[in-house]
Amino acid sequence: MMSALMSAATPTTTWYLVLSAVLFGIGTVGVLVRRNPLVMFMCIELMLNAVNLSFVAFAKRMGDIGGQTTVFFVMVVAAAEVVVGLGIIVSIMRKRPGANVDDISALKG
Repeated sequence: MMSALMSAATPTTTWYLVLSAVLFGIGTVGVLVRRNPLVMFMCIELMLNAVNLSFVAFAKRMGDIGGQTTVFFVMVVAAAEVVVGLGIIVSIMRKRPGANVDDISALKG
């Protein structure tokens, strides 16, 4: 009886993949609908973390540490991406407050 309760309380790989798909969908809608560069950047990061969640779910299912190692390196690269991306976005926002992605040529000259 106790093992049945434990298996029912433990989320399966399917639930992690469903959560990952929902997070990726929310990020995709955010990128397609919003025009603010900061919000779009956050939605792209949400999509990246959704993919990381699926990597970890598959790695746990297969009993391999390769997926978790890949996620670690992806997170390190994403941290560098955040530094560069936020630097560019902040410089755009300083030059034009309320800028949207249609003003991407604002950094010229």
